Amino acid sequence: MIKTFKKYSCIIVLLVLTIGKTQAQDFHLSQYDAPPMFLNPAMTGMFDGAYRIHGHYRTQWSAVATKPFVTAGLSFDMPIKKFGVGLQVFNYRAGVGQYNVFSALLSVGYDVVFDKAQNHHLALGVQGGIVQKSVNMNKLTFGNQYTTANGGGFDTDIANGEVFNSTSLLIHDINAGALYYYAKENSRINPFIGFSAFHLTQPQETFFNKDNKLPIRYYIHGGTKVNVNEKVQLLPKFIYMRELNAKELTATLLLHYFLKDDTYLIFGPTYRNKDAAIIEAGIKKGSYIARLSYDINTSSLKTSSNYRGGFEISFTYIARRSKPNPYANCPRL
Repeated sequence: MIKTFKKYSCIIVLLVLTIGKTQAQDFHLSQYDAPPMFLNPAMTGMFDGAYRIHGHYRTQWSAVATKPFVTAGLSFDMPIKKFGVGLQVFNYRAGVGQYNVFSALLSVGYDVVFDKAQNHHLALGVQGGIVQKSVNMNKLTFGNQYTTANGGGFDTDIANGEVFNSTSLLIHDINAGALYYYAKENSRINPFIGFSAFHLTQPQETFFNKDNKLPIRYYIHGGTKVNVNEKVQLLPKFIYMRELNAKELTATLLLHYFLKDDTYLIFGPTYRNKDAAIIEAGIKKGSYIARLSYDINTSSLKTSSNYRGGFEISFTYIARRSKPNPYANCPRL
């Protein structure tokens, strides 16, 4: 009976995600700022280096689902004078129905400097590309296929009674954002604040022949670097997300402990409202940044999940470049 309930629950979750007028259509990351163009297109190329490569992997709900939800991504961006250009590719797969979302987005950013000392910056960015979504109906079972024979269960030989217009769709996607940051390197405090909006054209998204627009998703994110002393830097930060009536607030406090040879350790907690408590650790050494995090489930699902949530890992490489006048870098977000 429990096994049957789990199968049926997966169907409900999948249908909510794919064909309803949902409020949570997008990838979900705890290290939301590790892939910069995922957070805000304005961050494209806004770093001190020749180019940047980022890889990301997340798996969640393995405690309650036979097929856990997996997110993987890869991005590349580089500055060209005051511009930045980049490409971001992400793939997300969820559940027994192999619901899959693949996105490929090109980004362009531009950095506006407000003062001669090049401390005050406003970065602007746009992003566009394609999103492909699909589901494998042969992997799913439906209510019409439930039978009481042999103690009860699902019989896939029975017609499911569902009429799908297609099991795959391709849509366009356009996003934009802005980011203010204070870039003075020897400052005690370096604040930053950004705004980004996704799915600006609200493309049609449905596996049925129905009117279903993908709603606009909004981000407000910000924080500040606080240089306590030569060894310790604090990084309090937040992100607020809203899509239709769904909203989420995430607050983080990271500690950077500096060692020698351009190396620092990363550690700190994150709280995501009524959903998860997250612990993160990592290291930056030279051109490399590695981060690990784990979600401790605190939602109403915690009894079934035994507090187990998601594991996430990211890796960033920034190629250095030699120059007489360093380009003011965006804060380590």
